[in-house]
Amino acid sequence: MQKIKGTLIPIGGNEDKGIEESEIYTLEFIDEGILYHVVKEAGGVDAKIVVIPTASSIPVEVGENYLTAFSTLGCKNVEVLDIRSKEDSETEHAIELIKSANCVMFSGGDQSKITDKIGGTIIHTILAERFVNEAGFVIAGTSAGAMAMANEMIAGGSASESFIKGAVNMYKGLGLIPELIIDTHFIRRGRFGRQSEAVAKFPNLIGFGLAEDTGMIIKNGNDCTVIGSGMVIVFDGSTLTHNNEKILEEGTPMTMANLTIHVLSNGDEYSIKTRKVKVLPIEAPFI
Repeated sequence: MQKIKGTLIPIGGNEDKGIEESEIYTLEFIDEGILYHVVKEAGGVDAKIVVIPTASSIPVEVGENYLTAFSTLGCKNVEVLDIRSKEDSETEHAIELIKSANCVMFSGGDQSKITDKIGGTIIHTILAERFVNEAGFVIAGTSAGAMAMANEMIAGGSASESFIKGAVNMYKGLGLIPELIIDTHFIRRGRFGRQSEAVAKFPNLIGFGLAEDTGMIIKNGNDCTVIGSGMVIVFDGSTLTHNNEKILEEGTPMTMANLTIHVLSNGDEYSIKTRKVKVLPIEAPFI
């Protein structure tokens, strides 16, 4: 298997704390601490950063938010690539931006829009090739942008119906990190059950549930380090001794025995290949 040289940074999302639930009123913000790590991994404030707000229903506003946020951190070379169709993913302008970027950042919104409008296009191919072959190339994504990094992608599902077969909807993602299933807004929106079902469907894969304002820096397609203020819940289905997902009818409560769960926080490390945790020592400073 070819060694991956690029860096992935999936982030759990963090809405503006407005009282409105609609995305029109709650723009995706990310704590500057996490964006700082994105910039650092991409090579610093001179890095060329391309923001793709395709997942959002309000891409112009979300793009402007990121321009403001990155410029606050001192970045001078940030551009928004507003892709609204597969045709937009095949333009010369889009291709040139993706070829020249040090970092590509996907916004939150609806992850299915990312795979519908970018999946299988020229820029998807360029992204995937650069991620494998180029050290220092960063692909970051928050919320929907993080979930789309997987191959088996959670497209939606009910938290209230969790632990019942059929509570999670799966879709094909961009396949950048096929070993993982990524879920976001994990603690606040009570998504433990839908990630459990996703791992029951694909027990050979590892589930990452990212809390808000929390991310993972993933190097070499393997070495994961937690950043941010919250937790990452890791679901390892390889230890399951009982999993009745395949035989159940939709709507039936599920049984999963000996599912391995890890709760990781800032500075903790996880290896995808060995499925081992390395915990940050108590006396060590936070990242």
